[in-house]
Amino acid sequence: MKVILLKVAAWLSDLRVAIVLLLVIATCSGIGTAIPQGEPASFYLERYDTSPWLGVVDGRSVLRLQLDHLYTSQWFLLLLAWLGLALLLCSIRRQWPSLQAGLRWIDYRQPRQLSKLAVATSLSCTEPEQALNHLDHQLRQQGWAVQRQKGRLAARRGLIGKVGPLLVHTGLIVFMVGAVIGAYGGQRLERFLAPGRSLELLDPQGTTQLELQLERFRIDRDPAGRPEQFASHLLLRDGGKAEPQFADVSVNHPLRHRGVTVYQADWSLAAVTLQFGQSPLLQLPLQSFPELGDQVWGLVLPTRPDGTAPVLLALQSEQGPVQVFGPDSTLLGLLPVGGEAVEVQGLPLRVEEVLPASGLLIKRDPGVPLVYAGFAITLLGGGLSLVATRQLWAIAAEDRLHLAGLCNRNLVAFADELPQLGKIATADGAS
Repeated sequence: MKVILLKVAAWLSDLRVAIVLLLVIATCSGIGTAIPQGEPASFYLERYDTSPWLGVVDGRSVLRLQLDHLYTSQWFLLLLAWLGLALLLCSIRRQWPSLQAGLRWIDYRQPRQLSKLAVATSLSCTEPEQALNHLDHQLRQQGWAVQRQKGRLAARRGLIGKVGPLLVHTGLIVFMVGAVIGAYGGQRLERFLAPGRSLELLDPQGTTQLELQLERFRIDRDPAGRPEQFASHLLLRDGGKAEPQFADVSVNHPLRHRGVTVYQADWSLAAVTLQFGQSPLLQLPLQSFPELGDQVWGLVLPTRPDGTAPVLLALQSEQGPVQVFGPDSTLLGLLPVGGEAVEVQGLPLRVEEVLPASGLLIKRDPGVPLVYAGFAITLLGGGLSLVATRQLWAIAAEDRLHLAGLCNRNLVAFADELPQLGKIATADGAS
């Protein structure tokens, strides 16, 4: 039984298995990006039954394979657990023993032992003991750690590089744990707010933890009228604090406050203010018309007191103009925003203003600190892994200085460096 467990552990900790797992997880993450997550079941049935994803996966298959909540699906979490176990076993079976072995000093006493190492050379000198002393001094000046004994020495440099793989594995495990905690314990809310409107965020007990009120919303457009940037000026009211705070959120500049992250995700048109003849100003809500285009909003408006002769007001930006269509889809006119009234089927109609709405994405992710910590640990470990770990031994015997060494990075350069160290030491020893 023990032999079987050891074989299973060896297979799980195999580097090839870990690479395959990483590729599978990356592919699955790409699928989760392509397929919208967390939508109602009816959304997938309506969207993919008529047009299967990749021509193969229909709505029922999406639900059956748990692709609608891929990152919290049982099989995806199993893949993460498998990868975490593989990294843990690899660290225990390989990286940790390698680090322990690097911490131990190896004492080679005979020149024939050095000749079996990866890089070895032997130099003649009249005073080998004095050459050994000069080599000791030279190595210490270059930052090597040296252990000196009579007639021989051992030196090493870059031992911290052996910590790198352990940190990489630790960082990846911490990152995956944070991702799982965020997937299960996180909250996600997307809402459109018009200026003056507010949104309350409740804690698990049902009390208001944070209230967001949109004070102003700005859309910056290029000369062609395309939106380049949109930003929201928010008023924050904490549940336990009396003093409100102001904050700005824009694309690529989120707001982080008390564990909540607010992103500027989208924009929309909320309402239009109209005047019929000499009537008071009326603010009417707008709705999207996806059948007319991706970003088209409007409303159906009757032009007679009895509700007959309706027209469609449609617009694509808060700058206007507002297009007026008749029942037969003919264009009846254009209404400038803030301009003069235009007669539509005998009714003077004026557009005072168009009220844009800010699309805010609000996330609470308790796993974010672990995810960031995992990234930081992985980057640190990756950087340390690039540090070459070098070991060197020297033995003074009769009229020769024997040198040998090992290196886990750029062995060719170390093979060129080792004879140079010996030549300098023997030259100094001869002098």
